[in-house]
Amino acid sequence: MIDAYFWPTPNGWKITIALEEMGLDYRIVPVNIGRGAQFEPDFLAISPNNRMPAIVDHEPPGGGAPLSVFESGAILLYLAEKTGRFLTTEIRARTAVLEWLMWQMGGLGPMLGQAGHFHFYALEDVPYGKTRYRAEMERLYGVLDRRLDGCDYIAGAYSIADMACWPWVIPYKRLGVDLNHFPNVKRWYKALQTRPALRRGYEAGRELGKPTGNWDAEARKYLLPQNDPG
Repeated sequence: MIDAYFWPTPNGWKITIALEEMGLDYRIVPVNIGRGAQFEPDFLAISPNNRMPAIVDHEPPGGGAPLSVFESGAILLYLAEKTGRFLTTEIRARTAVLEWLMWQMGGLGPMLGQAGHFHFYALEDVPYGKTRYRAEMERLYGVLDRRLDGCDYIAGAYSIADMACWPWVIPYKRLGVDLNHFPNVKRWYKALQTRPALRRGYEAGRELGKPTGNWDAEARKYLLPQNDPG
């Protein structure tokens, strides 16, 4: 059994999608980031960067004590290696998966997150921030679109690279992205929507809600600062 410390965001969905795709038994442990649960000592013990997701695997490979993993990219790698699925051992194909996983971790996720921040959450209108991150968001969509030209999946076969990137395309409408300008991304995004396991991963924890683009005063207290508000 794996405990998945989760809240419904793109980074959280990466992990529930992977858990479903890999057929692993798991339970969701909610981490309400809008109420400061990410700063609780018990959570910090497994995720010292006070960010979700994180997991605790009670049956790690080789046995022994439960193993905790934080950072969504590291979790995807751990789960793929635990199951031997969605990450080939063939060196060239494996390298492609890792390249695009790191691209998502270092580019697509952070830059789209910043675009969303200045569009929805900033306390004041910052035209420079909006322009900068929207331009970078569209550049990254273009990178992904070129990569998917003539390809069904990002790194050849369906892999953890697709699981990492797909959830970050979900808010395209709210961010004002016209997928018709990125036809390969659109085709890929729509095709992956038909995967039953991916759908189950996306719907996991649906009772917790979905991002709305609005924060109340309590959520702002915890989500706007970059350090522990306590």
